Amino acid sequence: MKNLAPLMFIVPASILLVGCMVGPNYHRPIVQTPGAYRDLKESPQALAQAASFADLPWWKVYQDSQLQELIRIALKENYDLQLATERIAAARAQVTITRSSLFPQVQANPTFSGGKDPSTQAKANILAVTADAAFQLDLFGRLRRATEAARAELLATEIARQTVILTLVSDVASDYFQLLDLDLQLHITQDTIKTQEASVKLTKLRLDHGVATKLDVLQAQQVLDTANSQIPDFEREIGQEEDAISILLGHYPETVQRVRSLADQPLPPDVPSGMPSSLLARRPDIREVEQELIAANAEIGVARAAYFPQISLTGGGGGVIGRSTLLSGLLGSQAGIWSYAAQVSQPIFTGGALRGNLTLAESQHRQELIAYKQVIQLAFRDVSDALIGYQKLHQVRVAQETTVKDLQDTVATSLVRYRGGITTYLEVLDGQRSLFTAELTLAQARGNEYQGLVQLYKALGGGWQ
Repeated sequence: MKNLAPLMFIVPASILLVGCMVGPNYHRPIVQTPGAYRDLKESPQALAQAASFADLPWWKVYQDSQLQELIRIALKENYDLQLATERIAAARAQVTITRSSLFPQVQANPTFSGGKDPSTQAKANILAVTADAAFQLDLFGRLRRATEAARAELLATEIARQTVILTLVSDVASDYFQLLDLDLQLHITQDTIKTQEASVKLTKLRLDHGVATKLDVLQAQQVLDTANSQIPDFEREIGQEEDAISILLGHYPETVQRVRSLADQPLPPDVPSGMPSSLLARRPDIREVEQELIAANAEIGVARAAYFPQISLTGGGGGVIGRSTLLSGLLGSQAGIWSYAAQVSQPIFTGGALRGNLTLAESQHRQELIAYKQVIQLAFRDVSDALIGYQKLHQVRVAQETTVKDLQDTVATSLVRYRGGITTYLEVLDGQRSLFTAELTLAQARGNEYQGLVQLYKALGGGWQ
């Protein structure tokens, strides 16, 4: 095998001949971003903080132990996340495939043959061992630019998984708070039913004693019937919400356990948004699009390198060992072979294919640049919407609590007046109807406030860390 020595020196030495890469080197685009979030109404202390609410891990934001367990299960068993993980494995394999072109390709071809000559009765066994090697000189960086693009696609895939995690955490939390909201509305309705059943009973008793009318009884029954009619609808929505959470967990539809009610869920005392400049690094969707931009930039180099010659080196070597026996004795022989070649390929006329490929690559790069700027713009819109939404939903909830308290006092006063014969049951009925509606609205306002918290945490890029 000593004849393979020239090949062993030629191929590695050719690696040193690699030249520079054509095509533009990547530089992060300069994108003007706001210095502050729109309509941000926080304390001066919060505005001065560089830290963001989104820097907290999700288990410190969502402090319900059952919700934390649901998120942990989802991060282990959700199918979307499993698919995202497999896409990373595929992208990593693609990098290996693309990068392999930078190295010599060596192939061994051993063969063995034998036979007998009928005329001389001589037997022969021949073993031939050859090896071929091929190496393409990457003088203009076509292969290295392709590898650069593949690596950027790998990073984009890895960051896409972070986006899936962020979305998954937010979806589980959002659906869980929606489930608690429905539980609270169902509980309010059930309590209203119990109260109205007592009111109907009392009104019937007053009718029997001649101090109430049949109309009073019918009016009391109306509120009871309205509450009863809403029970099946709430139970339907609760069941469907449990099914949605089960699918996020990677499970078949099942009952979801609860630990704390919506009213017992804690809200963070302060939710600083942090510096707007940090949003670019925290939001995985922005970083994913940037990696796509890097890949598109590298593809321009691949397209430009296609204009230049492609040089390939090939070499081969091996040996043949033969053994032959005659009637009179034993003879052996061996021979060595080797070869080398260089091939240059230069495009001359391609009918515009090379220009078309370059134009396509440049257009795709411009598209990715536009997408990069757009996703940054949309990210700031998400944060602005979430900040405004959370602040206003908090104000709505506080105002609705005052409304419910006032209506509770009104209903209590109306009942006293009715029992004293000062007013009709219609006044009590109007107050009870208004209170029932206001309590359901307050439950929805509580749920909306927690939904706003989830959206703000997500918009700021929290939850995937």
